Amino acid sequence: MGVTRRKGQGPLTSTNAPIAGGESRTASIDLVRAVLQERRPLDHALLDHPGLPKMDGRDRSHVRMAVATTLRRLGQIDRIIAGHVERPLPDRASIVRDLLRVATAEILFLRTPPHAAVDTAVALTGRLGHPALKGLVNAVLRRIAAGGDKAADMPPRINTPDWLYDSWVSAYGEGVAEAIAAAHLQEAPLDFTLKRSETIADTATALGAEVLPTGTLRRRGGGAIADLPGFSGGEWWIQDAAAALPVLLLGDIAGRSVIDLAAAPGGKTAQLIAAGATVTAVDRSASRVRRLEDNLARLRLSAAEVVVADAVAWRPPCPAGAVLVDVPCTATGTIRRHPDLPYLKSADDVRRLADVQGRMLAAAIEMTAPGGVIVYACCSLQPEEGRSRIDAAIASGAPVVRDAIQTTEVFGRSELISAEGDLRTFPCHFGEYGGMDGFFASRLRRTA
Repeated sequence: MGVTRRKGQGPLTSTNAPIAGGESRTASIDLVRAVLQERRPLDHALLDHPGLPKMDGRDRSHVRMAVATTLRRLGQIDRIIAGHVERPLPDRASIVRDLLRVATAEILFLRTPPHAAVDTAVALTGRLGHPALKGLVNAVLRRIAAGGDKAADMPPRINTPDWLYDSWVSAYGEGVAEAIAAAHLQEAPLDFTLKRSETIADTATALGAEVLPTGTLRRRGGGAIADLPGFSGGEWWIQDAAAALPVLLLGDIAGRSVIDLAAAPGGKTAQLIAAGATVTAVDRSASRVRRLEDNLARLRLSAAEVVVADAVAWRPPCPAGAVLVDVPCTATGTIRRHPDLPYLKSADDVRRLADVQGRMLAAAIEMTAPGGVIVYACCSLQPEEGRSRIDAAIASGAPVVRDAIQTTEVFGRSELISAEGDLRTFPCHFGEYGGMDGFFASRLRRTA
């Protein structure tokens, strides 16, 4: 194993130095490996890690940010590290590679003092069973710290796996794909949907939030959600600005019955109830349904009729006038919030889920009365999960027609409407406000 060294370069740390901050760095390495090696969702790994509950809030926050930043900029980080080693680390030392990744993220993107990051990384190299690599780790990180932020010269696209980036180029063109990749470098802000729109000014002030053109509130500061003003009183729920749009496409639903398929954890169910609809919420997961019920209880919203059932097989007693189907998907539109997703999903997942989505759409159509409306939605950027499912249903002879979305329905933002008349948001949309999730929604009318 070789490292390119500058003449006269010495170690930055003593091998006997205590491991200051070692617990949080070790946890960060554990979590990066859980995603990249074990393919576990980061949210699950964070909940299961035994060390996090023992840390104070500041250290837990640092761990979460260090891991998210490492995953968000993994392509750039790996290229930077590769520029300072003569050959890759062996597989047996893969944990040292992940240590270098986390330390590089801290030095370049989290502005951790280089001496602190280097000292901790070198000491941990020995603790992790690779004392022979201490010199390498010291030299690599010292060179990275001295060289500054080289990521500014690298295209954001290198942080996205090729299969995913190429799919965006094919669907939307190089320019949009580049804009999506660039948007993913920024952590998503916190968005709130209000139960009662008349409280918007007071709630925005209390939360320190701005009001988006869509009526969503956006807060850029941190803080535990449960401690924010209005949480205990059930005044709002967390929902990205883009995720709040599909319900609006149903029009005036006050006093109408609406079926909400794949309803948990209940953000759109809450929207429907708050808008005055009588809702039947259907989801196949009993545990997720309990979460939906808990959320509605906190919000003090009148309970929906909740059904635990597979939406493909379940049917209502009589056809409905409106059906919202928010299908399970790869969620590639939420990578800003979940930077682990590109390393957990694959093209095979897109194909597998497209089949499920097609069957759920067919079921939704069967549940809808002639003249009724179906809104099909998913938080994916993949056309196979969005536009292609609608095209396939119409081409198959399903008794539906597209009901094109009008600019006035998306607050005058024509860029949110596709050529086919569907809702198609990208993470780079609303860039002046900090972006939004990638979302697709199509409105269909059931024919006779």
